[in-house]
Amino acid sequence: MSEFIPTLPRIRLLDEFKEFALRGNVVDLAVGVVIGAAFNAVVQSFANDVLLNLVAAVFGKPDFSELVWVVNGAEVGYGALLTAIVNLVLVALGVFLVVRLLNRLRRPADPGVPEPPTTRTCPYCVTVLPREATRCSACTSQLEPLAAG
Repeated sequence: MSEFIPTLPRIRLLDEFKEFALRGNVVDLAVGVVIGAAFNAVVQSFANDVLLNLVAAVFGKPDFSELVWVVNGAEVGYGALLTAIVNLVLVALGVFLVVRLLNRLRRPADPGVPEPPTTRTCPYCVTVLPREATRCSACTSQLEPLAAG
């Protein structure tokens, strides 16, 4: 009886999906989205909880949406636009300050000390070579060993 059961072709959908999902770019993108969402929460909190309270301390309130012009009996709510502009500027300022802080944390402790070079130049043919090279890969000239450090 088992001879009469047709064999189904192997469905490779799961294999293809696994290959797609575990591809480096997709995983990197997923990590970037998650970190971006967390970064967004930090920036929004900084803008809403810190900077908007500073605006409220200076101007008396952080929300200007009640400000209107009355033209021929119609209310033109310029306050909502003003609030949106202030929020945009504060979020942009928050992003700038957070990115600036992160860049300072990534910098080496003493920016005045340059990194040692990782390459050197062949004195005969001016080919750029790894610092540790003892023979030029282009002209095959023997190179003098460099001093340590």
